Amino acid sequence: MTKENVFYIVNREVLPGVFHNVMKAKKLLATGEAGTVNEAVKKVGISRSAFYKYRDSVFSFSEANRGKIITLSLTLLDLPGLLSNILNEIALHKGNILTINQNIPIHGVANVTISVDTRQMEYDQERLIRDLNEIKGVQRIEVIGQE
Repeated sequence: MTKENVFYIVNREVLPGVFHNVMKAKKLLATGEAGTVNEAVKKVGISRSAFYKYRDSVFSFSEANRGKIITLSLTLLDLPGLLSNILNEIALHKGNILTINQNIPIHGVANVTISVDTRQMEYDQERLIRDLNEIKGVQRIEVIGQE
């Protein structure tokens, strides 16, 4: 019999302070404000053992809820600068582009596939897709994969 992971959504106000500090230490490490675990745990006032005990078990809701990679299929008009505008919009949302595959335009239309790491995005994927759809020349966007 395997051990099944069970997750709960809990208001942070009812959690012991060690969980808050583990999250703070993880953020310090992720942003580079702390270069080592030792430095991070000293800044937030917890032990290394507490950090290692809980680091893989406590996540912010947005961190646990977000997909990490989304793959989009786009149908675009063959307009100068359109792909650049799309890439800039993804960057504005703090999406990290992993791959781009663009076919040669046929009859004035190009098909593009873009994979985006969404872990650092400030907004949800739906907002990104909505904003991309508003760019002049974007004909269609479809989510073809999500990890």
